[in-house]
Amino acid sequence: MTILASEIDSVRPNCGSTEPEWQKEVKLAIRDPAELCRRLALPLSVAQRAAESAGSFPLFVPRPYLSRIQPGNLSDPLLRQVLPISDELVETPGYVADPLSEEQATRAPGLLQKYRGRALLITTGACAIHCRYCFRRHFPYAEAPKSLASWEPAIAQIAADPTIDEVILSGGDPLMLVDATLAALVERLAAIPHLRRLRVHSRLPIVIPQRVTDRMLGWLTGSRLTPVVVVHANHSAELDDAVALALARLIEARVLVLNQAVLLRGVNDSESALVELCERLIDLRVAPYYLHQLDAVAGAAHFAVPESQGLAWIERLRARLPGYAVPRYVRETPGATSKTPIL
Repeated sequence: MTILASEIDSVRPNCGSTEPEWQKEVKLAIRDPAELCRRLALPLSVAQRAAESAGSFPLFVPRPYLSRIQPGNLSDPLLRQVLPISDELVETPGYVADPLSEEQATRAPGLLQKYRGRALLITTGACAIHCRYCFRRHFPYAEAPKSLASWEPAIAQIAADPTIDEVILSGGDPLMLVDATLAALVERLAAIPHLRRLRVHSRLPIVIPQRVTDRMLGWLTGSRLTPVVVVHANHSAELDDAVALALARLIEARVLVLNQAVLLRGVNDSESALVELCERLIDLRVAPYYLHQLDAVAGAAHFAVPESQGLAWIERLRARLPGYAVPRYVRETPGATSKTPIL
C-alpha cells in the first residue's frame, strides 16, 4: 500500500484551487522511522529496527493520528498499529500475500465481487496511514484503475448485472481521491438504475478527521443512492474530539455510519479495551458493526489472537453491554457467500 507518485497525483487538487487541510496533512505525514521516534521520544534503536522491517510496506503516519500516541510508550495501542517491527519479517505457515483469494473474486480491473448483491471498486492504492496488519498490504495496486475512464469496464460490469444493488468504494482508501473525482464516479454509478446504495469504506475520518468537509458531504449525500460510511477504529484512544466532530458531521448529514474493528494482540485484546471502544462508538452514535478475526496476511501473524479468546470476550461484552453495542465477531473465508460469524 505504498503511496506512489502516480497515487499522489490522484489526490492533488486542480491547479488554482486552495489545497484542503486534509491534503496538507497527507503531505506532512511521517514517513521516516527516525522522525517518528524523535517525535515520540523513543530510542533510536527502535527507529533502526523499524527501518529494517518496513521493506516494501513503509511507515506512513499522519500528524493528527500521531498526536494521540503517548510519547515514550512502546506499548501504546495506536503505536502498535503503525510501527514496523522485526516480527513482520518472520515467515509464518498459513500467512500469505492474498489471504482472502481476492484475485479469484476479480470480475474486471479494480472490481471485486465476493458476495451476491454487492460489488467492490478498488479506487486507489493510497492510504492516509499504513496499518501493519492490513490484509491488502501485498495487493497489486499497480494493476488497478486510477481514473474515471479506466473504471469504465468495471462500471459496465456493474451496469450489466441487475442483481447488484450496492457498490462499495474501497482501496487503499477511497477518500484519498479528490472530491471532484469521487463526485464524477458517484454520478456515474447513480445513473445505473438497479443500484440502491453507495458504501464507502474509509479510515480517513479516523486518522485525518479534517477529510470530512462540505464538498465531501455534497457528493456523498447528493445522489439518489443511500450513503453508508464504514469507518475503522480499533481502540477508543483513536476517537478524540476532532474525530467525534467529523463523525457527527456525517451522521447529521443523514449518513449511516458503522465501525469495523480488527481484534489485534497488543491493541484491543482485553475485555476492558473492547468495552471502552464499543461504548465510545455508541456515545458518538456510531454502530459497532464488525469485530474481525485477523486475516492471515503475510507479515501480520504477531497480531493474531486465538478465536477462543475472542469468543470469551464477546460473551463478556454481551453480559455488560446492550445488544446494539456488541459487534458481530466474524472471519472472512475465501469463497464463502458472506462473512462467517464466529459462534
